[in-house]
Amino acid sequence: MTGTESSGGLVTEEPARKQSRALGMAELRRYLSVRGGEWAFAVLGMPLAVFGGLYALAVLYAGALLSLTVLGLPFVVGALLGARGLGALHRRLVGRLLGECVGAPARLALPAGLIARGRVVLTDPVAWKALLYLALRLPLGVLGFATAVAFPLGCGWLIGFPLWARLLHSGPRPASWPDVTSTVLGLVLLSVVPSAIRVLSGANRRLARLLLGPARAQQRVRELETARATLLADNSDRLRRLERDLHDGTQARLVALAITLSLAEDALSPTATDPDLRRLRTLVDRARAQTDETVVELRRLTQGIHPVALDGGLGEALPGLTATSPVPVALRLDLPERPDHVVERALYFCAAELLTNIAKHSDARSAELTVHVADGRIRLIMRDDGCGGAALGAGTGLTGLAERLAAVDGFLTVDSPPGGPTVVTAELPTSLS
Repeated sequence: MTGTESSGGLVTEEPARKQSRALGMAELRRYLSVRGGEWAFAVLGMPLAVFGGLYALAVLYAGALLSLTVLGLPFVVGALLGARGLGALHRRLVGRLLGECVGAPARLALPAGLIARGRVVLTDPVAWKALLYLALRLPLGVLGFATAVAFPLGCGWLIGFPLWARLLHSGPRPASWPDVTSTVLGLVLLSVVPSAIRVLSGANRRLARLLLGPARAQQRVRELETARATLLADNSDRLRRLERDLHDGTQARLVALAITLSLAEDALSPTATDPDLRRLRTLVDRARAQTDETVVELRRLTQGIHPVALDGGLGEALPGLTATSPVPVALRLDLPERPDHVVERALYFCAAELLTNIAKHSDARSAELTVHVADGRIRLIMRDDGCGGAALGAGTGLTGLAERLAAVDGFLTVDSPPGGPTVVTAELPTSLS
């Protein structure tokens, strides 16, 4: 039995060895594993890559030759429209086999008139990027096909070289060092094929993301449209909640207060006795308590519309916000100028939500809030020494917070490994104009 003696008894090394072997096998499987789609893309994508590459080269060559004639511009316009179509075909192939979902660009809006249409096509960045993709896809396609088919066949020939040599040799042929070297070299080279396929697949994914998606301006318009829709939906929900709370909560309390005061008025008749006066005192006390509750609820409802603390800016609002946190918070502010009121409000609610998350979910003993401005951007960084594990979409309100920031051209990043610490960064422009 293999083991080592210690004060606690016999400690066996067998579980450690089994765990080490299991880890080694897992690493080997991970190294050798290649998705079937990646192999299929390398093989089936070869004809399309060759056709697209030759198409792009022919367009560039013929376009240069015809540029001095009247046929030059019409030829280029037609070729760019064809490149757009081929780009869409490649985009579907990348999505189906490589699992890379590339957003489809917006359809080209062609105005009336041949000259106007030609101008729109010639200035279309999506078509030119698709043409560049077709040109770059040709060498990648040839290399991928060679790696997936030709290279393994060559490795198979090296591995079986002793057998081929024995079959071709007329007499008995003893094994030699070249035979052993050929077999070993073939096995080594064959083991490189999976990683080479993965590298080429990654290059094809990046190339598709870069050149087959929407133009930067189109992507920006989509992001702004999504952010605007999110903001409008959020405001509509907030107004509906406010209306419901005012109707079902505050209004009902005010009605109860009116009834109580009416009863108190009845008790103030000239014929009131001492029990009536005691009853009056009780009713007045009840009215006072209901009034206080109503004021508190009204403050809670109006706080979500515009916090009064922001009247003096973030420099005055954030110290009061951190002072109410059950977790001690160190505050560092560097605000040489006051940002737009919309940005201030977004940052204030961001800080409030993050402090609430820390108090409820993090088990942190301390936190740090830093706000500073640089290069026209304002950045809020919240750190805590809690248990970590926070993530967008994990149910702690971070997804909604990210959507709120996106509506004002901002973004949210979360770095929260298990065990902590957690660092959440919100960045926005200081001005939306």
